[in-house]
Amino acid sequence: MIRWYWAGVLALALLSFLSIFVGVIDLSLRGLWRDPEALRLIGISRFPRTIAAVIAGATLAIAGCVMQMLVRNRFVEPMTAGTGQGAALGILIVTIFAPQASIFLKMVLASGTALVASLGFLEIVRRLPPTQPLLVPLVGLVYGGIIGAGVVFVAYQADLLQFISVWLNGEFSGVLRGRYELLWLAAAGAALTYFAADQFAIVGMGRAVTTSLGLNYKQVVLVGLVAISLISSLTVVTVGIIPFVGLVVPNIISRLFGDNLRQTLPLVAMMGAGLTLASDIAGRLIRFPFEVPVGTVLGVVGAVIFLRLLYRTPRYA
Repeated sequence: MIRWYWAGVLALALLSFLSIFVGVIDLSLRGLWRDPEALRLIGISRFPRTIAAVIAGATLAIAGCVMQMLVRNRFVEPMTAGTGQGAALGILIVTIFAPQASIFLKMVLASGTALVASLGFLEIVRRLPPTQPLLVPLVGLVYGGIIGAGVVFVAYQADLLQFISVWLNGEFSGVLRGRYELLWLAAAGAALTYFAADQFAIVGMGRAVTTSLGLNYKQVVLVGLVAISLISSLTVVTVGIIPFVGLVVPNIISRLFGDNLRQTLPLVAMMGAGLTLASDIAGRLIRFPFEVPVGTVLGVVGAVIFLRLLYRTPRYA
């Protein structure tokens, strides 16, 4: 397991190095020593963008892993099960009724609506028959689609369609120094989930097992939902909805290393960060010098990976 940790750290370091030097303005290692504007560009744009992609990817992967444990289903993630759309709804509400509100107030309201949307999804799937596990992701897609459609309809009526589209399709091109720091709160929330990793793993075995082991089932579920909502809302407020990271990464890690979250959460975080950063770099190169949003790139890449996972036999069944 240790060698996989080091492989993840090395891969992430290489991708971060590449991210610093990929963009419309050419940068080189030699130029850093001669051109002060190059260092200024890195400090204002390239470094914040790289850090934002790393944090967003890592936290979304962890949020997806926790949600899959709470719902006991491997085919759900916050961005397709209503949580991300709930966060976008909160942003839209505060934009209509308090357009001068601070970004902090937007984050708070987005977290609240994301939590309500998550609770609604959990309440719906709780009533589904356990013998039909594929109903859970289908219901999640329908549920998230309904909320997303409502957000688009209200935005259209309020002439905010272009405004809200920024949060419905994630991208990092607008990330600059001073405009991404909220993501550090998401990183802190994701780090705190590590201390409850064993509890989430036990909840993934069901309510009866959780209760028999002396844990408060509702309390652990509520803690998990609050963490998921906080991470989702902060990500949506800062860079928009980024799909599939919270779906494919936990599945890949679970199939390779099992469901011991205490051991696998660091790998989930590193792989989520690497996948998001690699997709962002690819988005900068596909139509250079123009950019393809990372949400679009991951929409294609994530779908291909997920279909591949569906047709492969897991190592840990």
